[in-house]
Amino acid sequence: MAKRTVDVITAGEAMALFMAADALPLADVRAFQRATAGAELNVAVGLARLGFQVAYLSAVGQDSLGRHLLDFMASQGVDPCHVRIDAGHPTGFMLKALAVGGADPQVEYYRRGSAASRLSLADLPPDDWPGARLLHLTGILPALSDSCCELARTMAWRARAAGRLVTFDPNLRPRLWASQAAMVATVNELAAMADVVLPGLAEGRLLTGRESPEDIAAFYLARGASLVIVKLGAAGAYYATVSESGVAAGVPVKHVVDTVGAGDGFATGVISALLEGLPPAAAGARVLGFRGDCDGLPTRAELERMLPPHGTTTRRHA
Repeated sequence: MAKRTVDVITAGEAMALFMAADALPLADVRAFQRATAGAELNVAVGLARLGFQVAYLSAVGQDSLGRHLLDFMASQGVDPCHVRIDAGHPTGFMLKALAVGGADPQVEYYRRGSAASRLSLADLPPDDWPGARLLHLTGILPALSDSCCELARTMAWRARAAGRLVTFDPNLRPRLWASQAAMVATVNELAAMADVVLPGLAEGRLLTGRESPEDIAAFYLARGASLVIVKLGAAGAYYATVSESGVAAGVPVKHVVDTVGAGDGFATGVISALLEGLPPAAAGARVLGFRGDCDGLPTRAELERMLPPHGTTTRRHA
């Protein structure tokens, strides 16, 4: 059987996730449940569950955590053939506290010197995934190392040269950067190479120095984006192109279990909508009801039941 053409390319760090069993500070937790993490991996899993063919570029250590991640990818329909096994560097991992009342959980990362931080241009396949329609990047990959930053820039440049759509989620991780100035400059450089930019409101304010969703969107439209969607949390999302703008209403969540991964669910919904000509879906809201970073990402049937009814989007024409 001929192999399907790749729909989406993404790259980043796949990590093991250890979730606290009890609602205690991480220093006091004695039991953890293992799962998986990584913003780009979450998006890859979400799109694979919707039936898309996803090429995921990463690296894991030659250890049990890496083996678990490779098995997980295969079980979710994410082809692990572009995930390099690095015998000299470990798989990154993170600890996540059990938060209550919908609060953001305490998180600790252990990724310095990880296998994924050693990713470089040498990891790009020679054929550059012919036929792929879209590249999705975040601001995490360029923060991991100089070689990862070069990789992100090159992937964005090649995608634009090949006529692919490029989506970019800033997904800021300030602790990974040498300085805030370096983070802002590099993330905005990559955003200027994207067709679609997906900042959160707080991220947009930090990156652009502007306050309102309208002004944040205008900042990226002026730098070449064709669509900017500013995430507004429970209020939904503000979107803008050069010709129209509007607000897509949020999807109510009755009980917030964990906030981590909601942005990746949102990106999954936007990308699936871009590829299929559907309205941006509310996958991010569903993720809030699950503890694992990608546990709540919907299947195709679940996504169709979640699509908002007509009338939930307010549009304004320029």
